[in-house]
Amino acid sequence: MLAAKPILDERPRIADALSARALVEAVLEALGALSHLVGEETELVRAGRLPEAMTREPRKTELAGIYMRGVEQVKLNAVALARFVPDQVKRLKDAHLAFQSLIETNQIVLATARAVSESIVRDLAADANKPMRANGYGPAATVGAGVFARPNSGPLVVSRRL
Repeated sequence: MLAAKPILDERPRIADALSARALVEAVLEALGALSHLVGEETELVRAGRLPEAMTREPRKTELAGIYMRGVEQVKLNAVALARFVPDQVKRLKDAHLAFQSLIETNQIVLATARAVSESIVRDLAADANKPMRANGYGPAATVGAGVFARPNSGPLVVSRRL
């Protein structure tokens, strides 16, 4: 029979106020950097500079991962943190609430940008599929210059840059 491998706990445990403070500071630093990046992205999307906003995605993903790992460490050590640095825990909670507000704003801006772009594409599709019938036939027909001109017969141009 094979011997069971010992399970190593790679999660650091907080044993003193110094390590508790260091953990909270590290999480706050990651949250600050992530907040700054999300704020930049929000402003770029709001300004219509989508390609530039998209360049921040890899760094945002990296910072979000760092922050989430930090939050897991905070959860694992919640009792020790509350015992050693309750004031820092309050600071972390406040920063997290401010970040949630920033994320809500970001989501609203992204949803607005998406709705606008969907509306533009829908309108373009409707215009491109509109029947092209000359106005010279039927009861409302008019005669004169431009009767047979098709107003939607020109080329369709779509700009990929905003």
